Amino acid sequence: MSQEYATLTIKDQTYQLPLIEGTRGDKAIDIRSLLRQTGYITLDSGFSNTGSCTSAITYLDGANGILDYYGYAIEELAENCSFTEVAYLILHKELPTYDQLESFKHDMVRFALLHEDMIHFFDHFPPNASPMSILSTSVNALHNYYPEMDEELDPYGGYTVTAARLLSKIRTIAAFSYKKSIGHPLVYPSARLNYCENFLNMMFDRPNLPYRIRPEFASALNKLLILHADHEQNCSTSTVRLVGSSGCNLYASISAGISALWGPLHGGANQAVVKMLEAILHDGGDFRKYIEKAKDKNDPFRLSGFGHRVYKTFDPRAKIIKQSCAEIMNLLEINDPLLDIALELEEIARTDDYFVSRNLYPNVDFYSGIIYRAMGIPTNMFTVMFAMGRMPGWIAQWTEMVEDKENARIGRPRQVYAGNTRRPFVPMKDR
Repeated sequence: MSQEYATLTIKDQTYQLPLIEGTRGDKAIDIRSLLRQTGYITLDSGFSNTGSCTSAITYLDGANGILDYYGYAIEELAENCSFTEVAYLILHKELPTYDQLESFKHDMVRFALLHEDMIHFFDHFPPNASPMSILSTSVNALHNYYPEMDEELDPYGGYTVTAARLLSKIRTIAAFSYKKSIGHPLVYPSARLNYCENFLNMMFDRPNLPYRIRPEFASALNKLLILHADHEQNCSTSTVRLVGSSGCNLYASISAGISALWGPLHGGANQAVVKMLEAILHDGGDFRKYIEKAKDKNDPFRLSGFGHRVYKTFDPRAKIIKQSCAEIMNLLEINDPLLDIALELEEIARTDDYFVSRNLYPNVDFYSGIIYRAMGIPTNMFTVMFAMGRMPGWIAQWTEMVEDKENARIGRPRQVYAGNTRRPFVPMKDR
């Protein structure tokens, strides 16, 4: 098939730029030669119209509410797979056989412990330290304790073992950071529990009060982690790729991604939902008042957990987790005024023309915060949960970038300078 081009005209000069189409119909104009040909760059604040790479990992269709990992629909993966199975898919491009999955699980069991010297890290953070700061710092430090993760030193080849190590240890670090924040003794990982059960047990088990793992909680957590496993070139994933493009190791790149995820406009969105619900409750619980505030263009208030940068219809992840949310609420007969307000807001926003016409549907952050709260996970751990789920995607995106030798270039965005023109230097005595 002959190459097709877009024609760009600048001051009567015409240029041809190649057109590219992805396997699922994504369309792009290849502007990699634009500056060299024309002397111009593009200006795209927030990179809303800029593709930074080609990727085979995740397909996202925001107009039609579609999300696939390596061609598998998110709905089917969430219904039929464990998080470990989906992590294997994202890392290896194919769903595992029984033996492959068992081997991967075994690796995560043997790598679940932290180096005992790292335990002292938790002693030196203040009690009120953010779990995200602990997570970012600890992941970065892992490279010092496990230098064999460098490809040339990895006796297993590639990043298979490194991936298992990171997936396993981030869960341990996350649980330990919570235990330290409340002054409780650490609970070590258990070989007899699966990924989600292990995390819940490390979070909530106590010597004087053994934790009973509820299967419905483990199932909901499994779904949440799957739904967050990758989501194309979002802020934190782009950060992982950008930092990694400098030749930085995987651990440092992911540590940077964790910091990017920390922001309230990204991974902190589900935490913002709960804070919003608490504010409404403390204001008398009048949720209709806040619906009207959200509609008022002169009021800065916005409903957290509604709308999405990419999805212009119902977030497919939100559909899945809404069902799990309803199941848990019904099963446990939870009586929580915040949850009541959340459900009322959700019902109004889903049917009100103002929100529907603006594509302000409840998103995954709205429901995930509700479920985490029901499970007893504190608000300051919500973003950590997101990071745990996103780990397979970060590793896969970093690996895909490193292995793309044809397009391997350090990330270096351009700018349009808007400052002073050249000025004469003024000596100190004349200023």
